[in-house]
Amino acid sequence: MIIDSHAHLVPPALLEAIRSDPERFPSVRLIEREGSLAFSFGDAKPTRPVSKPLGDIAARVAWMETNGIDKQIVGGWVDMFGYELPVAEGTAWAQLINTHLAAAAKAEPHFVPLATVPLQDGAAAAEVLRAAMAAGFPGAMIGTLPRGVGSVLDAPDLAPFWQAADDTDAVVHIHPSFDAGDVRVNDYGLANAVGRITDALIAVSRLICAGHVARYAKAKIVVPMGAAGLPFLLGRLARNHAITPGLGDPGEALRHIYTDTILHEPRVLRFVVDMMGADRIMLGSDMPFPIGDAEPAKIVQAAGLSQAEAASITGGLARTLFRL
Repeated sequence: MIIDSHAHLVPPALLEAIRSDPERFPSVRLIEREGSLAFSFGDAKPTRPVSKPLGDIAARVAWMETNGIDKQIVGGWVDMFGYELPVAEGTAWAQLINTHLAAAAKAEPHFVPLATVPLQDGAAAAEVLRAAMAAGFPGAMIGTLPRGVGSVLDAPDLAPFWQAADDTDAVVHIHPSFDAGDVRVNDYGLANAVGRITDALIAVSRLICAGHVARYAKAKIVVPMGAAGLPFLLGRLARNHAITPGLGDPGEALRHIYTDTILHEPRVLRFVVDMMGADRIMLGSDMPFPIGDAEPAKIVQAAGLSQAEAASITGGLARTLFRL
């Protein structure tokens, strides 16, 4: 079974449900743009419009068949997770997303959904995660910025969420946010090329230093794109650990983290395999975004891996991790 562990989906039925009952979410402003839909949550600036490929299920399945992919793990779209919403409204928003992701996966068995949780509140996020796990979700996809630019995933009041992930053995895919606040990446396409990596790297480095990866070791933490540079920085993080009392051990933490192949360079994938092991790496595409890998099997084929390593990366690990 070939499994793409990293993709995004916004079911068309979800958008129709939002359009048909806008009063249900008074803090959400719907913005129609040439037939597409964008959102503004509370006082936050509008999101990008929901791109057509995010909801084009027929085209996605056709792409999977062309690439020989049997299953695709799909989270929602980070822009519309709605962390800016009041807690009760954000909880209902996450539950609506989960309802439609589950329905889309039931209708199209190629998909395996990751839940959305209201990460603006640790207790609410824990409750939604526990309900999603009980309903058959293997885990959740979360953004790096639970309360906007400058916020952190190791905030003390998010402990109930991390405890719920640990209690339920949930997969927690930590996905970079669209705008992490560094204006230097706003030119040359660097928001995608570099900004996504630095955003995830900082968020997860904080979790490592705070001791979360070790403390909640039963949670299956996925850090995409070659673990966002963590293997390359392991020595520096280890040195920082040695000279800064009280930090979590980065070497031990890296042994508990999973990642994907969205690296675009076989030599880099080979390095990540050497640093993390093939049993921690899964095929990924980031579909349908252009910065992703439209032919994800090729980097695995070109990296000079053993048959066993390639088999683990292309589906063996994901089959176990996502309980397929």
